[in-house]
Amino acid sequence: MRGSATDPTSAPGHRRLRRTAVPLASAALLLPLLGAAPSPTATGSSTHRLQHAFATAAADYHVPQSVLLAVSYLQSRWDRHGGAPSVTGGYGPMHLTDARTAIAAAEHFAEGTEDARGDTARPPLHPAVEVPAGSALPARLKTLPRAAELTGIPAEQLRTDPAANVAGGAALLAAAQKELGAPLSADPADWYGAVARFSGADDAATAAAYADDVYDVLRTGEERTTDDGQQVALAAQPGLTADTARLERAGLRTLPAEGTECPASVSCVSVPAPYAEFGDNDYGNHDLGDRPAAQSIRYLVIHDTEGAWEGVMKLIQDPTYVSWNYTIRSTDGLIAQHVKGKDVAWHAGNWYVNAKSIGIEHEGFLASPDAWYTEAMYRSSARLVRYLARTYDIPLDRQHILGHDNVPGPTASTIPGMHTDPGPYWDWRHYFRLLGHPFRRTAGHHSPVVTILPDYAANRPVYTGCTAKGEPCAAHGSSEVRLYTDHDVTAPLVKDIGLRTEPTDGVNDLSSRVSTGQQYAVADRWGDWTAIWYLGQKAWFQNPRGNPAAVPAKGLMVTPREGLASVPVYGRAYPEKEAYPAGVPAQSVVALPYTIPAGQRYVVGEEVPGEYYYAVTFTPDAHRVVVGKELYYEIQYGHRVGFVRAADVTLVGAAR
Repeated sequence: MRGSATDPTSAPGHRRLRRTAVPLASAALLLPLLGAAPSPTATGSSTHRLQHAFATAAADYHVPQSVLLAVSYLQSRWDRHGGAPSVTGGYGPMHLTDARTAIAAAEHFAEGTEDARGDTARPPLHPAVEVPAGSALPARLKTLPRAAELTGIPAEQLRTDPAANVAGGAALLAAAQKELGAPLSADPADWYGAVARFSGADDAATAAAYADDVYDVLRTGEERTTDDGQQVALAAQPGLTADTARLERAGLRTLPAEGTECPASVSCVSVPAPYAEFGDNDYGNHDLGDRPAAQSIRYLVIHDTEGAWEGVMKLIQDPTYVSWNYTIRSTDGLIAQHVKGKDVAWHAGNWYVNAKSIGIEHEGFLASPDAWYTEAMYRSSARLVRYLARTYDIPLDRQHILGHDNVPGPTASTIPGMHTDPGPYWDWRHYFRLLGHPFRRTAGHHSPVVTILPDYAANRPVYTGCTAKGEPCAAHGSSEVRLYTDHDVTAPLVKDIGLRTEPTDGVNDLSSRVSTGQQYAVADRWGDWTAIWYLGQKAWFQNPRGNPAAVPAKGLMVTPREGLASVPVYGRAYPEKEAYPAGVPAQSVVALPYTIPAGQRYVVGEEVPGEYYYAVTFTPDAHRVVVGKELYYEIQYGHRVGFVRAADVTLVGAAR
C-alpha cells in the first residue's frame, strides 16, 4: 500500500493513494520511525545463551522447553531484533506486546492525485473523508505488562533482555494453562489450549490456527542462528499429537467465516469492502467482475499496510478509499477478506495488473527495519498464497508473486509515484520456502541467467530515510542487492531514467536494487562481481563465491529481433486498436521511457495476449473484457516487471 518511491525529502510512511492529505494516525497505532532502537544487551561471547535461557525459563515456570521454543519460533524465529518493537509493539524472542510504549508521535498520510485504479478511462475524484479515532488497545497488544506482573521483572528489562523476555513468555504460558484448569504437565501434548490462548486471538478459529502452527513446528523441529548470532535448536517430535479438547474450554468466540475464500488451514473472516455509488458518477471501492471465467488471474501482489490493524479495518470499509482483497494480521496471522476473487480490487496503481491480480496487505511498516513481520503472519500468508495459486493456476515464482514495488507504472508520468512496499526488509527467501518453492541454483556456474539470492540475515546494505529527518536506517537483514555502474563500490549507482531523479541509498529509492528471487540475464563478470542487463544498461553487483548474492539459473530470455536497434518496454499489455468492439474506447498503447537495446537480454515471465478490462460504470452491464491478437512477453526489466511485444523480440535460452 506504500507510496511515493522517489521523493527523498518526503517523510517515511507517506503514500500516494486516492485521497489527499488524510491523516491516518487517529485510526491506527503507528510505531516509531526507528533509528533509536535500544542498544543490545551485553551478554558475553557464548552463542548458546538463548538456548540456556529457554531451558532455565522452562524449569522455573514448569513449561515444557519444547513448547516454549516452538511458541517463540512462531513469534519471532527466535530473533530479538535489537530490542526494537514489531508493527504491533511486540518485543524480543517471545514477541511480548507493549503497544502503548511503541506508539509513534508522527502521523502517516495518504496523498496524491492519480486515479486509484491506475486507469484513465474515467476521471478520478478525490474526496477528503476523515477517519474516526480508534478504540482502546485489545489484550493481544499488551502482553508485556501482564508478563511483568506475573514475573516481577521490570517492563524495560522484558523489552531489552532476551532471557527476561523468554521468562515472561514462559510465565504467560503457565498462567494460561492454570486458567484452563490444566496441570503444568511435562507432556507437550497437554499444552494446546494454553498455546492457543497465548496467541492473543479472541476467536476460536484464529487461536486454533496459531496453535496448529506451533504444533507443526514441534513435530518438524527447527534449528537456526538468530539475528544476534545465537544458535538455537528444537528437536523434532514427529509423533506428537495435541490434546485439542483443551481449546473448547478456553471460552473463545466463533467468528462467522461464511463466504470467505480461504484455505481451511487458516483463520479467515469477512470484512467486506463496500461497493457503493456516490457523488457525480463516482463509485467505490472496487469493480464487479467475472474472474476467472472472463479474464485470468495471473498475479498475487504482496503489500504492507503502513498502519495497524484497527485503523486499516476502518479504511477498507470506506467506499471513497482504495481496496484490496485480503489483510493479514501480524500478531496471530488472522486473515480478513474484503473483495471476492471474481471482482477487481484497486490496489496496484496499474489497471492492467489490478484486473489480473489479487492484492494481499500485511500489517507492517516498510521504513521501520525492525517493525518486523511475525512468523505467524508469514505462515498464514504463505498458506493463503498457496491456496490462491492452486485455485487460479498461478505459478509460484517472482514473475507472478509480485511485491507492490515490482508493479510497473502504466505510463511514463506515473512512474515516479509508483509504490515501494513491502520493501527491502520483506524476507522473500523465507517466504518462498514456506510456499514450498525455495529459490535454489538450477544451472552450471557459467549460466547466462542468475537468480538473486543473498543470505538475508548477513546481507545488510545501508539505507537512509527511515526517519522523518532522513537518518540512516538501523542495520538489518535485507532481501535486496545494490547495483553499480562499474565493478567498484565507489562507482555511481545505476540510474532509473523513469524516476527523473539521481539514484540514492534511500529506503524508498528503487533505482538501483534487485530483489531475492528475481532473475536477470548475465551481461559480464569480473572477479567477485557480476553484471546483469537492467533498465537498458549494464549493472554490477558484488557476488563472491564464498558469499554469493546470486546463483546460476535456467530461464528463457528475450532480445531485440535482428535488425532492430532497440525495442520499447511497456507498463501494461493492452490490445491493439482493432480489437476493441463498438462502445468500448480503444486504450492507448504508449511505451515507457525505457528500451531494450540490441544485444541485451531480459528474462521472461510468460507470454500473454493484449487484454483490457473496460469497467467505468457502477453497474456492470457495460463492463467488457477486450482480448487482442497481439502477444506480449512479461519480462524482469528493472526492479519492476515490464512488457515487450512478442513481434519485437526473439526468444533465447533454455526453458526453466
